[in-house]
Amino acid sequence: MELLSQMWSLLGLLTILQNILPSQLLALLHSTWQSLQDSLTPYSYFDVPEFLGSSAVEPNDLYRHVHLYLHQSLICSAAASSAPPRLTLSLPCGSLAAPSLSISPNHSLEDSFAGQRLLWTHHADTLQDSLEERRTYSLRLPKRASASLLGPYLAHLSGAADHLERSSRPRRLFTNSPRGVTPSWFSVPFRHPATFATLALEPAMKVSILADLEAFADGREFYCRTGRAWKRGYLLHGPPGSGKSSLIAAMANHLHYDVYDLELTRVANNSDLRSLLIQTNNRSVIVIEDIDCSLDLTGDRRGTGKSTEARMRTMRRRRQPSLDNEGTDSEDDDVGGRGNDGRVTLSGLLNFIDGLWSCCGEERVIVFTTNYVEAFDPALLRPGRMDVHVRLGACGAHAMRELVERYVGLRDHEMVAVAEGFIRAGAEMTPAEVAEVLLRDREEPEEAVRSLVAELRARVVGGAGREEEEEESGRAWSWEESPEKAGGKRRRAGWEKKVRFLRRLRSLTKSDSESRGV
Repeated sequence: MELLSQMWSLLGLLTILQNILPSQLLALLHSTWQSLQDSLTPYSYFDVPEFLGSSAVEPNDLYRHVHLYLHQSLICSAAASSAPPRLTLSLPCGSLAAPSLSISPNHSLEDSFAGQRLLWTHHADTLQDSLEERRTYSLRLPKRASASLLGPYLAHLSGAADHLERSSRPRRLFTNSPRGVTPSWFSVPFRHPATFATLALEPAMKVSILADLEAFADGREFYCRTGRAWKRGYLLHGPPGSGKSSLIAAMANHLHYDVYDLELTRVANNSDLRSLLIQTNNRSVIVIEDIDCSLDLTGDRRGTGKSTEARMRTMRRRRQPSLDNEGTDSEDDDVGGRGNDGRVTLSGLLNFIDGLWSCCGEERVIVFTTNYVEAFDPALLRPGRMDVHVRLGACGAHAMRELVERYVGLRDHEMVAVAEGFIRAGAEMTPAEVAEVLLRDREEPEEAVRSLVAELRARVVGGAGREEEEEESGRAWSWEESPEKAGGKRRRAGWEKKVRFLRRLRSLTKSDSESRGV
């Protein structure tokens, strides 16, 4: 009782002094007491507030990194069945993700780094005469190691938080909208199931692409040191059904990037193209599929075959604009450039992927796909624009085995070895064609493999006759040829058949005449 009375007397004295002494003296006494505590304690303390400054307007990016890092640490500690501190669970309205974990206010969580024990404490103070809270994370480090430990630890923390943010954030699939005056993107959730584990690729190609993507994603320091824009260009070319779109989805899923599917036919001019580029986010895959069908990629370099007089006439007409708006899509749209006022030009596309405007963001992968790489202008194919060229063709033996195992569950079957033999003998089927054959009889695995072997055998043994039948019916043409060339090839084949028939008829007539002694 005597001790309690002395404590109450001391508290009363402190209250009286607080009311009597001036505020400046009280602040001096408080700072002196804090300095005395700091000199006696073996720890150093670092505060990470939620906002920069006192206005609570500019967020502190380091606070977000600490929150994500501790969230991951809490998940790991829960998985290890250790006793975590008091936690706060939160789930945003309408979210499909799992509830997030965070340290409850005025509780702490231990961490270790480089053999040292660190302590994070979450402070949440309610502002006076307000319902708002001012949240802060406080880091406690051993004082003797704080100078050498703080920098590496914060770099480790930011890297782990960056990886967690990249892997956990919901990703979107964007496409450009033709509606409205200003070009814009609209999006849907990106949930494509393709991954590198499900792709039917040859092992060497898969390893090479994965290594290149990993080097790109971890190359921030390299790109800063070399003065290069942090982007990577991929050109995927091959016949239809060879897996170009699936490879793009697998790349986006592996990197955890958003996907921007750019439809060039919806872009009015180069200015709109630049506007769309500025609106894209970092960590994204920008895809232009079947670019040979969307833009004349040789027009700027090789011209359209117009005479010099026609070019001069076009230039004179541009200097004298007409009173109406008719004829905007006529042949005077810009020789070789497809109209710099009404169309996207090759030079505009080059500036989009490799010019000054391409630096308006970072960590972007630009992917072009085509069936006819020969139609590309050489300026578009050079390194720095299209850095990696990936040729996707017919299904190889290893890819075929993967597809058979994945679709029907067979791997070490004698018919699979027979199918491999036909592929090595020259039978060609794209992964999409192999998958379609297996899908027909996926409930009967052995029958599905027999159907695949029969199809491969037909493409080896009866390949010539089958091509003749397909040419007659007009159903098939080589992916390396345009439909017009294929049509000409079919017409020539028809004439060759007629000539062979006449020669055979003549030989039969001649032999019949000789037999009668004529």
